[in-house]
Amino acid sequence: MDMPIETKEGALMLCAKYQDALRWVIYQIYPRSFMDSNGDGIGDLQGIIQKLDYLKDLGVNAIWLCPCYKSPNDDNGYDISDYRDIMDEFGTMADMEALIDVLHSRGMKLIMDLVPNHTSTAHRWFRESRKDKDNPYSDFYYWFDEKPNDWKSVFRGSAWEFDPVRGQYYLHSFAVSQADLNWDNPAVVKAMQEIVDFWIDKGVDGFRVDVVDMISKDLGAGKNCFGPRLHEFIHALFGRENGKNLFTVGECWVTDTDEMIRHCAAERQELTTLFQFDHIEKCGRSDKFSPKPDTLKTLRDHLLHWQQETEKHDLLNTLFTDNHDQPPMISRIANDREKRYESATCVAAMVYLLKGVPFIYQGQEIGRAAAHYDSIECFNDIETINTYRDFCQTMPEKEALERINFGSRDNARHPMEWDGSENGGFTTGKPWIALHSRYREINVKKDLAAERSVYRFYQALLKLRRENDAFLDGKVEALSSPDDAHMIFTRTLNGEKWAVICNFESEQRIELPFACEKPALSNLGRASMNGVYAPYECAVAKVIAGE
Repeated sequence: MDMPIETKEGALMLCAKYQDALRWVIYQIYPRSFMDSNGDGIGDLQGIIQKLDYLKDLGVNAIWLCPCYKSPNDDNGYDISDYRDIMDEFGTMADMEALIDVLHSRGMKLIMDLVPNHTSTAHRWFRESRKDKDNPYSDFYYWFDEKPNDWKSVFRGSAWEFDPVRGQYYLHSFAVSQADLNWDNPAVVKAMQEIVDFWIDKGVDGFRVDVVDMISKDLGAGKNCFGPRLHEFIHALFGRENGKNLFTVGECWVTDTDEMIRHCAAERQELTTLFQFDHIEKCGRSDKFSPKPDTLKTLRDHLLHWQQETEKHDLLNTLFTDNHDQPPMISRIANDREKRYESATCVAAMVYLLKGVPFIYQGQEIGRAAAHYDSIECFNDIETINTYRDFCQTMPEKEALERINFGSRDNARHPMEWDGSENGGFTTGKPWIALHSRYREINVKKDLAAERSVYRFYQALLKLRRENDAFLDGKVEALSSPDDAHMIFTRTLNGEKWAVICNFESEQRIELPFACEKPALSNLGRASMNGVYAPYECAVAKVIAGE
């Protein structure tokens, strides 16, 4: 078992496996929307290969690939019909093998998106299961003669659907076409182990595990997640010898430290880390589709809370603000118009200079902001469409559309904006979904040509982090108080200390209690760490030895 490592200062560092993960910079790709190589309007694996140099130059050394398995696409790939094959629109298994080889040749890693809670109803397992009650797959899913409870689907409506072929109800926590697997059946556990092994043999370096907390349920207690066998099942997947070197990150709605320890402590041999969603849930919104006035203070406080908790318990933290399910953070709690560059770079410094594994979602590195549309026809997401229909039952269509514009998962799924041409440089065909409403203003080509480039700031930040171990392994100490309208923290390792200042919405004077060298990183070109800070200005400098 890996044990924590002592530093020269005597402070505990993460175990060797987790310490290595701190050197990863992970870029999340939504393949349908990243780059289309063949003109059919849909992103694909060859398109990703074409853009790897762009990511390598940014400072990325790993990619997390959203599902690219065979799928009917009712939930954009999270409804899998074959875990061992590739979606036709994305390419072939040969393309996937080529992607893995090219990544590894560049010193980059691949994290696949594993979806263990449910399959598509088009999956062979479900097609066999629905035939009758006496075949090898009959208990792969949850079947009942009557609805056993009143559970609701995440995508609205009942979580139970009557199947006329089998004459019973099956559970679908998401879309009707996404049937929940019955992990209490040992054959399901074995089948999922074999899928993990299949992709390990292909050369993948890790997995992001979709809604992992839902694979164990307790129907009697009314619990559709965090069931009594959850940790047994996770260990069955990743606690085996062939999975000991995998990087695994769970999508798991954990809200307390003890539960995170049970998932991620090194001796548990379950997951490497979790995505912690406190800041996603609570920053700038009262619920997913309802904005509320907020400031960067909320983000700061949640970030520092989990920074302290993970450091205290030798856990690996995840550093992220955006993903394929969420609208951009800068549009929720900062200024994505007049101060978009400043907001994007300030938030990057707040998040990615803390201790943990950086996750960057496609478009963040150019300061992508939320889109806005005047018609529901511009949206594709199943959750969005169902929610809009429900909203229209209780409010005017205009208000419903505004709430959809705010919270829709499609906010993160519009085609990557490579340039300002007709289709944003994404495709020569018709894009599968509407282009981002601001793509002519916000795109890679324009950002790279700008005097102040979000991409170049990210590039410099990641280089600073990569070349200074204090930003990887160093202790985090917060110097700002909860009432301050700024965030100040230090990173310290073996006598070397760095200071990070991130100002919030208003101009103010900030003075540090120690002397620093000239800033090594600043979004507005500061010459000194002390003085008046403009809104969303940030700076990073080494503290002069002895201070």
